[in-house]
Amino acid sequence: MQEERKGFWLGVAAYGIWGLFPLYWPLLKPSGSGEILANRMVWSLVAVVAVLAWQRHWSWIRPLLRQPRRVALIAAAAAAISVNWGMYIWGVNSGQVVQTSLGYFINPLVTIAAGVLVYRERLRPVQWAAVGTGVLAVVVLTIGYGHLPWLALTLAFSFGGYGLIKKKVGLSGLESLAGETAFQFLPATGYLVLLAVDGTGTLGRTVPGLVRLGHSVCCCSAGWSPRCR
Repeated sequence: MQEERKGFWLGVAAYGIWGLFPLYWPLLKPSGSGEILANRMVWSLVAVVAVLAWQRHWSWIRPLLRQPRRVALIAAAAAAISVNWGMYIWGVNSGQVVQTSLGYFINPLVTIAAGVLVYRERLRPVQWAAVGTGVLAVVVLTIGYGHLPWLALTLAFSFGGYGLIKKKVGLSGLESLAGETAFQFLPATGYLVLLAVDGTGTLGRTVPGLVRLGHSVCCCSAGWSPRCR
């Protein structure tokens, strides 16, 4: 019961943080979605390695590397979360916040389905009623949206699949994040280097814009004149 209560509040905190992300990603413009995603991958690994170094927690790596199946699962988790992160950033910065929100509204239903179908968990009648209400709400929102919300479905199923894979890997959150970002690091770094060589990257060259009282202020780059939109 204590673990269930802890899990509930961690879930509330996680979704609360995700709910605030649409306020954050636009502040990183004019960086493109791909560049933001690559930076997120690179600096996530830097941060998690710093935490592991502070904790001196390295003993799990060698046994993991001797288990190719678990390493492959981590690679699959890295691919799933890369799709999720990338689509979410792109969705928010392309003005599709409603669809991204719908995706994370659908996601718990995907997770519940995985728990019932894959792990044979049983729901009480009142829980089935709650799930049914959620499904009905998704149907109503989808109809109201006017067409198939492919972005929302991509977010829901990529994150649901990610959670399912992580459970099969059996690592702690910190260890799993380290493994996933290790797979992401080289492609992300290569992409950032390519942007730097092409002169199209914004890291170190652009000061992100600010949003004050709903009024956007453009980013200012070296040699640019500030413009307001």
